[in-house]
Amino acid sequence: MADINRDLVGFTPPPYPFDRLDAYQKIAASHEGGIVDLSIGTPCDPPPDAVVAALSQSGSERGYPASIGTEALRRSVARWMGRTFAIDVPISRIAACIGTKEFVATTPHYMKLRRPNRDTVIYPAVAYPTYEMGAILAGLRAVAVPMNAEGHMDFASLSQDDIDRALMVWVNSPSNPTGGLDDLKYAANWGRAHNIPIFSDECYTEFTWSTTAQSILQHGLDGVVAVHSLSKRSNLAGVRVGFYAGDADIVEYLKEVRKHAGFMVPGPAQAAGVAALDDDAHVKVQRDRYRTRLESMAQTLSKWSGIDIPLPDGGFYLWFPVDDAWAFTEKLAREGGALVSPGDFYGPAASKFVRVAVVQPDAKLSLVAQRLRA
Repeated sequence: MADINRDLVGFTPPPYPFDRLDAYQKIAASHEGGIVDLSIGTPCDPPPDAVVAALSQSGSERGYPASIGTEALRRSVARWMGRTFAIDVPISRIAACIGTKEFVATTPHYMKLRRPNRDTVIYPAVAYPTYEMGAILAGLRAVAVPMNAEGHMDFASLSQDDIDRALMVWVNSPSNPTGGLDDLKYAANWGRAHNIPIFSDECYTEFTWSTTAQSILQHGLDGVVAVHSLSKRSNLAGVRVGFYAGDADIVEYLKEVRKHAGFMVPGPAQAAGVAALDDDAHVKVQRDRYRTRLESMAQTLSKWSGIDIPLPDGGFYLWFPVDDAWAFTEKLAREGGALVSPGDFYGPAASKFVRVAVVQPDAKLSLVAQRLRA
């Protein structure tokens, strides 16, 4: 029977990237004062009191929440987009999702049902791994696109066959892990010219350093969908509130199919989302925290390693080249008690890079600096 069961297994999930760090986690944890985990972009700072109050006092836990998002949440999204990007997005073109990772992972499957004659998901060659995994889980081809000399997705490198078969394209700006900013106007126009929807992951947009916050929706709503999360901007990763907005037909289709699949952001989480989106002050405070931490950790690691570590154009990750990413990770764990991410988590093209998430409190980052100085 065991042999028969093995024959029936068609897909074996690969190891989850961060599980590969278990041995280095133990090394870092052996330091007095414990591990300083800079491997995952998990916020550590508190959300505003008003957001926590909304989460606990809405009374909305009693009934089923609206799958598409409450009207209050969608209106707060529209107001936020108006303030942040100077655009007017109708609430009919806005819907909620449970954070954004599940949206990234499941959308290729639903888009394949909509366009069964297409079988290819295009995404950046150095990227958040769920873009590729979403394609794999949907039984689709995943095609990675390198960046060009300007640091933008090199659409010119795509073959005509890939273009003809393309179901959707993921862009990510600011990028996780690189912090780079893509040319969203070009991506939007390229997608429209080839009748390929562009999905723009913009979860770090409010932590853009080299320019103002940008959205693909500033270049029109047709043919594009922007994806946002409150996890980073409002330190609500555990509450799982996200949203998507853009092309009328695509948003309407996804709203309906996701209703059938039972995707619903919990009612109290939606209430917290309204409070968070309507408050910009706490995001400015968080921006200052991350900017200070980026500068501090870049200085610490540059002095220790001898590598000139640049600040990103966006996001809260340091991204820099090393000779051997896994050896660097082990050495930092042994000498500084800090855990970071080797670049091959984000694609083969990134194997000689390291990502450092400056998401720990200032005292923890100072502890790493003290250990490395010693």
